Amino acid sequence: QVQLEDSGGGLVQAGGSLRLSCSASGRTFSSYAMGWFRQAPGKEREFVAASWSGGRTHYADSVKGRFTISRDSTENTVYLQMNSLNPEDTAVYYCAASRRYYGSTVSYDYDSWGQGTQVTVSS
Repeated sequence: QVQLEDSGGGLVQAGGSLRLSCSASGRTFSSYAMGWFRQAPGKEREFVAASWSGGRTHYADSVKGRFTISRDSTENTVYLQMNSLNPEDTAVYYCAASRRYYGSTVSYDYDSWGQGTQVTVSS
């Protein structure tokens, strides 16, 4: 299994940028696909981005062209670079790991989760 610790959230004005980090420990990091999800107050948790073998990535339509997921295997860390932020991006962001279902967009397929980090975007 793998344990995840996510961080990097904060308060930013519309149009600004943030970079989230997720550090992994435990089982071999490269054996897992990684994903980012977010949940705003009163809304369901939704898929944001995923990264898996071969450098493959997938993004939700709402963030494509603005967000970038990347991976540093040496440091066992995955990142989410968020640019051109708007108030609709305000949410708690969670990193997640899936041993079997690479690139999945549903939370049910993920085995391990970070605690979440708050991102707030002001107008």
